[in-house]
Amino acid sequence: MPLFTEDALKTYLNSSAFRRALALPEEAELAPRLLAQGECNRNYLITHPVTGKQLVLRVNLVSQMHLPDQISYEYRALKALAPSGRSPVPLYADPDAPGLGNGLMVYEYLPGRPLCYERDLPRAAALLADIHSLRPGQEAIGQLLSPKDPIGAVLSECREMLGHYLNSPLAKPEISAALCRMLERGQQMAVEAPAFSGYRCIINTELNSGNFLMNDAGDLSGEGGDREAEQPPAAGAQRDHLIDWEKPLYGEPAQDLGHFLAPTTTFWKTDSILSRRETEAFLSEYERAAAGRFDTGGIRERTLLFIPITCLRGLTWSAMAWVQYQDETSGAPKNQDTWNKLCIYLSPEFLCKIWEEYLT
Repeated sequence: MPLFTEDALKTYLNSSAFRRALALPEEAELAPRLLAQGECNRNYLITHPVTGKQLVLRVNLVSQMHLPDQISYEYRALKALAPSGRSPVPLYADPDAPGLGNGLMVYEYLPGRPLCYERDLPRAAALLADIHSLRPGQEAIGQLLSPKDPIGAVLSECREMLGHYLNSPLAKPEISAALCRMLERGQQMAVEAPAFSGYRCIINTELNSGNFLMNDAGDLSGEGGDREAEQPPAAGAQRDHLIDWEKPLYGEPAQDLGHFLAPTTTFWKTDSILSRRETEAFLSEYERAAAGRFDTGGIRERTLLFIPITCLRGLTWSAMAWVQYQDETSGAPKNQDTWNKLCIYLSPEFLCKIWEEYLT
């Protein structure tokens, strides 16, 4: 993991180049406060001494996409998304900041609480329709990864992640067998599905409840949420937003919708698993919100295919992470809530539930 130190952060924030880029007075003292620590990023909050606006400093430690310049990739995606009004506006990025892992980015702070599946599904549908209807320019499109075969790309990722588990001495034979059978079924589903040639847009691919910032009048504190996406309460915002654009693609909207609705997503930071009725109601709301903005033909069918494929992605990631969490030499931060969910996801009961309800 690239070197990161708190002293290096303080030194960088006092550098002339950084201060000029953000119009910070040379004499102004900055006091970064840690917002959240994830496996791949550290987020800090500072207040601009002139404008009074709160800003997020995001330090990248590991690229989930195996990119040589993760922070610039995320910065360019946020620049392209800015016209939607539904994502943070990026202000600055430096991939070569010394002592700061893989570089640093600064973007506007947005207040809000995590999404609640029991009451926020219509608002989430409107938010995603706004993002998916955005038509970026060719330059932005060219800077984003865009798998020709979206489902095949996810399954390839699944095979790679599952390999970490299968090759570990910690692997349990019954869990290995179950995951291999499930992945084989997913590959069969992909072969039977028609090739995708429809509408593409910028997609997030990581639609966990904590990556949504829902803004309620008089209540922005929320409960729970993704540690990496956590933001402190604030007042004044009027729109819901989507943050943590670490793995954006130029792909099909159904991939986002399938990830959003999959039980491996909804159950990750909550105790919610959506019913078939709730899933259908969300898709109807999304289709209404997107109507006339882009072609939604076939999107429901593709979403229902992406739900089990996303389950496979979540389970194989969990298998890989389960092994990594027990490696005391990795130096990666550990989270007890994450460990608890990893154990649930790899339990015979949970695997059986996913197999019976989504893969058969």
